[in-house]
Amino acid sequence: MPSSITVDRTSPWADEDLQLALWCCYELHYRGFDGVTPDAEWDPEILAFRARLEKPWSEWLTSSFQPVVTDDPVSRQLRELIDTDDGPPLAAHLHRHADLDQFREFVRNRSIYQLKEADPHSFGIPRLDGPAKAALVEIQADEYGGGRPERMHAELFRTTMRWLGLDDTYGHYVPDVPAVTLAISNLMSYFAVHRRWVGALVGHLAALEMTSTLPNRRYAAGAARLGASEAQARYFTEHVEADAVHEQIAAHDLCDGYAAQHPEAAGDILFGAACSLGLDNLFARDLLARWTATTSQQVAS
Repeated sequence: MPSSITVDRTSPWADEDLQLALWCCYELHYRGFDGVTPDAEWDPEILAFRARLEKPWSEWLTSSFQPVVTDDPVSRQLRELIDTDDGPPLAAHLHRHADLDQFREFVRNRSIYQLKEADPHSFGIPRLDGPAKAALVEIQADEYGGGRPERMHAELFRTTMRWLGLDDTYGHYVPDVPAVTLAISNLMSYFAVHRRWVGALVGHLAALEMTSTLPNRRYAAGAARLGASEAQARYFTEHVEADAVHEQIAAHDLCDGYAAQHPEAAGDILFGAACSLGLDNLFARDLLARWTATTSQQVAS
């Protein structure tokens, strides 16, 4: 683990109240809350409140992650964006060094998104046409287990959670996780509920698929090192296999296909990918910083 990691906690991604409030507003478009009427999804006062929350959030995103757009195919620009990204070594740490408590904390944080893994990107299906739509449906079909409930990626993740003694109830750990964990989920929901950002939504998905194989191979190896069975690590191994294929579909069929239909959206596609990479890096830096601080306190005591 790096010996010195600093994290800026003054930005919107680190604002606990902002990110929790946004998460609650967005959740009304997914499964809602017990005791809250489904009509709250379109309550004008709630929508106005969400818009006020989104203003500093969206301003920070656009000021932090606007990429330079060239005339190259979007798939090539995505690859260059990913290849030049130099994020913290979270996957490497989980592979070789993390103890069971650290791996458990990683999985607990990831559960906020993984238990609804494909849902935000599915908002894009009715907003696409032709090859781009077919590509997104192909990717999403795998995410939902190809029609087999036990193979849904969210269900595979639940198996990993149960191995670690975690509660696999949807949203259970929302009150406990840091703002950056909620920010990762809120980013996808922000792109999902705003039709204006459909290009960013497909770019975000492409970045996830194009950066998934190696980290998940490392997560799987780390889980096995800590005693996970094949079934308990299957969520990670499944992504090693599936995302090697999804990477090509997402980059070429989905993103190039969408850009061919909407050339003006190339910048949005790359913006969505850059946001995905950027927030994942902030999450990794935040988690490693917490572990570094804990280790330092243990040594000092």
